[in-house]
Amino acid sequence: MLQESAQNDVLTDNIGADIAQAGAICYRRNAKGRLEVLLVGSRRNGRWGIPKGHIESRETSSATALREAFEEAGIIGDVDSTPVGSFAYQKDSSENRYTVTVHLLKVSHIAVVFPEAGLRKTQWLPLKDASRNAAQPGLRTLLSRLETTGV
Repeated sequence: MLQESAQNDVLTDNIGADIAQAGAICYRRNAKGRLEVLLVGSRRNGRWGIPKGHIESRETSSATALREAFEEAGIIGDVDSTPVGSFAYQKDSSENRYTVTVHLLKVSHIAVVFPEAGLRKTQWLPLKDASRNAAQPGLRTLLSRLETTGV
């Protein structure tokens, strides 16, 4: 039986919903001019990923990416309104499938005080290392593509 979810405007088959999310690949140049990408640890299992979360009502995916980057890691910067790609994943604890629209976010500042300060680990890595350390295969692929096309 198919039903429509009013909150997410997606069809479900009672096995799990397709949940739309947005996330940010936060990047900066280090003192030597080398590109670095931010990875954040999941609160549930510590796996490395990017800041991401549910797209709220009337919110664009780029606005969600910017909001999640701040909430999870204190990142402030300029988000590209055009997505760089997307990936899908499933959480171990859920039958839902999450599809993440990903935006590039050029970091200008990192806040000391932000909603999830102290709740998550963060690490800045060269793009190549970030693509190896990311937990979701789709995110690894997306980061690897950025290695060849550049940011």
